[in-house]
Amino acid sequence: MPQSFSAVYLHVVFSTKSRAPYLADKELRTHLHRYLAGISQNLDCPTLLIGGVEDHVHLLARHSRTISQSDWIKELKRASSLWIKTDHPALRDFAWQSGYGVFSVSISQLDKVQAYIANQEEHHRKQSFQDEFRAMLKKHHIDWDEKYVWD
Repeated sequence: MPQSFSAVYLHVVFSTKSRAPYLADKELRTHLHRYLAGISQNLDCPTLLIGGVEDHVHLLARHSRTISQSDWIKELKRASSLWIKTDHPALRDFAWQSGYGVFSVSISQLDKVQAYIANQEEHHRKQSFQDEFRAMLKKHHIDWDEKYVWD
């Protein structure tokens, strides 16, 4: 086959350092989501939806065949952190947690995951980020050690 094709969809979740509510301002959060979408698009990973609340982000995207997951997420965090610190000097201490979660999504589940991401504010009235993330790890059969998950 002379061409290469890929349709791999990923749901990425990462938090602010120590889950600090740096993203409490909805306008800032909206701009951040747009900025993350632009970074991701430039890395050939078009987003389907980005959402989240004051202390974390969910991103659903079609992953490129030319960049590793870790390099993609590292660049999302690096560039967005720099943008926040530059554009919002009051947030000069802003930082993302060092880790992240990335989960594969079947095409048949894209609508369900998009609805989940779109409903983050409502969802987090009932469940903390930590409980949400633990549930995602369990759902995807990922073993973890509590003392290394949170920073």
